[in-house]
Amino acid sequence: MSDPFANVAGLPGVPEAVARARDAVDRLLGHRILRRRSAEVSAESALRGARASAALEGVAVPLEEVRGGLTNDPVVQGALRVSAELGALADTWHKAPRQALARLHVLAAADALDPDALGRPRPDDEATDPLELGTPLPPADVAARLDVLSDLLTITTEAPAIVIAAIVHGELLALRPFGWGDGIVARAASRLTLVDRGLDPKSLTAPEVGHLELRAAYGDALRGYATGTPEGVGRWVSHCAEAVELGAREALAVCEAFMRG
Repeated sequence: MSDPFANVAGLPGVPEAVARARDAVDRLLGHRILRRRSAEVSAESALRGARASAALEGVAVPLEEVRGGLTNDPVVQGALRVSAELGALADTWHKAPRQALARLHVLAAADALDPDALGRPRPDDEATDPLELGTPLPPADVAARLDVLSDLLTITTEAPAIVIAAIVHGELLALRPFGWGDGIVARAASRLTLVDRGLDPKSLTAPEVGHLELRAAYGDALRGYATGTPEGVGRWVSHCAEAVELGAREALAVCEAFMRG
């Protein structure tokens, strides 16, 4: 069987971007404070990631307001619920990606949609569009591509975790399968992939923060991915690798702050 993930990993610019990101993650994982306070770093990373993910959905709230529970915005609350449950979903993501995606959407959209719509693919062409992607694909196409993605996630691949996570992220954003909260779900699924594939097993990095820092290029890179061209896909994966690199640096700064007390 062919290995489409590995094919993407070999696109121009991708190996170099992945190597830089992996070096940044390795520097983070080598920080001595993680020997005794890794859980605290993971928790802070999750908080910062949730805040950044909400901002990418169009709801920017200062970090300290999020930390203090001073906002009831449904986007922020959804991002926080998703972030809090990522660890519990790691095993489900590995065995049953579609089930994990449904659960992520239930968490993300609990305050925004009717209960009957939670965790269910959208039945029409209506979807929120914070990245200005335009009209989404029809539901039948979404279902077919989700099936393909789920199948691909169960095959053996030689591709780096960053490449697989980028494809997961790109597909879910391009498809917008649920119609609301898809960005939160996509970024969470990408982070789950980095955990599941062994790059960041304790979920210390905050790639959502990296994507927020690269926000000006986020939508454009995704539109390139949606074209399906080697150039567009390669650019998107390199963009995601840079976000992981920046997210690792963010977590490293958290480690240093903990060191200083």
